[in-house]
Amino acid sequence: MTSQNNGQSPVVEVQGISKQFSTDHNARVHAVTDVSIHIDHGETLAVVGESGCGKSTLANLIIRLHHADQGRILLKGVDITDLNPREMRAHRQTLQIIFQDPFASLDPRVRVGASVAEPLRVHKVATKEEATDRVRHLFELVGLERSMLNNYPHQFSGGQRQRVCIARALALKPELVIADEAVSALDVSVQAQVMNLMLELQQEMGLSYLFISHDLAVVERIAHRVAVMYLGQIVELGSREQVFRDPRHSYTKRLLGAVPIADPRQRTERPLLTGEIPSPVWPAGESPALVTCTEVEPGHQVADE
Repeated sequence: MTSQNNGQSPVVEVQGISKQFSTDHNARVHAVTDVSIHIDHGETLAVVGESGCGKSTLANLIIRLHHADQGRILLKGVDITDLNPREMRAHRQTLQIIFQDPFASLDPRVRVGASVAEPLRVHKVATKEEATDRVRHLFELVGLERSMLNNYPHQFSGGQRQRVCIARALALKPELVIADEAVSALDVSVQAQVMNLMLELQQEMGLSYLFISHDLAVVERIAHRVAVMYLGQIVELGSREQVFRDPRHSYTKRLLGAVPIADPRQRTERPLLTGEIPSPVWPAGESPALVTCTEVEPGHQVADE
């Protein structure tokens, strides 16, 4: 599995982006702090880390569901950071998102065919007949029967509902798809089916993925490059082989060491983690120290400890 840059500028580039949220007692949650990443055409960048590390916030910043406090987001070279909703509409076709819970992502009162057709209607890019043909094609593309178009979400299994969400994300022919824990709620066998589907669609359509996950087994299967996120900052970034075969940061090593291993002969004793769990919440006027990354080999960056 190889990405396809071909000398093009990245499909999306994030430059020093940060986001804070206010809490009680005038404290601040530093959800994302000074993060810089890019995703090339046809590439899958996986962002991994424990719950609460800022992965989903980063995804929501890129797709502009949250507004960044600082930093820039370049979509195909165009700065979309401060575009208003009307200006942003022209760029919505380029990037789409698949959320974690496929049932919550679909209106239970709307037939799935209408849900998949909605982006085409909102953006006025197809007539009613063209939209119907497009939705039928999308259903076939994601492995669903055309006869299911008039069903409601509750009539589908979890894996089928996620396929509907993938079809809806592809309706506008995007170049970047953000998958925010898109397979974590599915059974293992269904996870494999959905991942294989995403890989096939990437090959056929040249899609780029930002793949948010805490499941390292899934990430190893699907990613070209991996960014390890800890307390809102990137602490290690490299190719899949570099991060999985030669992890350098202590947090990356702990993440990989926590992956369950079925074969007892391959298990190794590892010390239990002790001490308080760090918090991203800081009093007003205070902030976490910024990490400094060093390139330990070409394309492999690790935060200094």
